[in-house]
Amino acid sequence: MRGTSPALQPPADAVKPVRHPEAPAPGELLGAHYGECFGCGGEQPHGLHLEARAGDGVSITAEFTVQPAHQGAPGLAHGGVLATALDETLGSLNWLLRTIAVTGRLETDFVRPVPVGTVLHLEAEVTAVAGRKIYSTATGRIGGPDGPVAVRADALFIEVKVDHFIDNGRPEEIQAAMNDPDQVRRARAFEVNP
Repeated sequence: MRGTSPALQPPADAVKPVRHPEAPAPGELLGAHYGECFGCGGEQPHGLHLEARAGDGVSITAEFTVQPAHQGAPGLAHGGVLATALDETLGSLNWLLRTIAVTGRLETDFVRPVPVGTVLHLEAEVTAVAGRKIYSTATGRIGGPDGPVAVRADALFIEVKVDHFIDNGRPEEIQAAMNDPDQVRRARAFEVNP
């Protein structure tokens, strides 16, 4: 991304990201990290229902179709919805690191309009890790995975403990997530966003 702020530039001592040995295999669908998540959850009627797949290294691909409920200007995706799609995609990268992290900073460029009915094809990768800081980048394309860039973002995620969610989330949702018998879904419920 051009013009990225200094806060999104990895420090000199940053290291190359390493995919966790138990991360999903390339091509594997990651699934929703929480059913009620606006970005990827299937239980949100107006959510993005974004579907992400593990890529090679520490990368993923994702897609979502812009619905009428996602528009801002008539017939066009709302910029905040597009930023949400980028944030959700970038946050899903942390599953490949098997790290619980939240968005610390997200800088987005809106390059071209995204009409309602369009499938947005997203690609994201972790570029560096420095202590608890995870640096990543993403692009969203229209017209196919190799189509023109419509949106792009750089992000900084900060590794946190699960207590971040327990201490700050609504008790009903936290308890429901913690009571989920599926260990993968339970772990994924606490992976992205502040």
